[in-house]
Amino acid sequence: MARRVFYSFHYKPDVMRVSQVRNIGALEANRPATDNDWETVKSGKDAAIKRWITQQMNGRSCTVVLVGENTANRKWINHEIIKSWDEGMGVVGIRIHGLKNTDGYIANQGKNPFDYIGYGNTGKKLSSIVKCYNPAGSNSKERYAWIAKHLENAVEEAIVIRNGN
Repeated sequence: MARRVFYSFHYKPDVMRVSQVRNIGALEANRPATDNDWETVKSGKDAAIKRWITQQMNGRSCTVVLVGENTANRKWINHEIIKSWDEGMGVVGIRIHGLKNTDGYIANQGKNPFDYIGYGNTGKKLSSIVKCYNPAGSNSKERYAWIAKHLENAVEEAIVIRNGN
């Protein structure tokens, strides 16, 4: 049985890249918000967004942060990472900047979002524990193939790492 995961990502620039990853079908994931759904959720301000995130995470065992060029240190990405970790979920990053969007554009690599989140009172960053993979390959097709091959194992490893901490 496939794991149930929550995908965290920067919506506007990366939704098409995220769709490619979701279409791999190896994992059961939360339903992505449509543009209209997201606008409705956002109009309810922070409390509504937090409720929506909580509902989307319900019953998930891991959060997969799909890391694009501008994903790191965004308010709601940080919230999703912290909430996932605090609730005992596995957390893993997969860089998607190397996948083409619908215009054929490949973005620049963004910063590691786990570098912006502290790990308890240790003075360490979550990036010292949580992995952020940069798929191998010299083009979009090869990077997609890497993700398709390794995504399930990355999720399983994230769950093992989280259970050990």
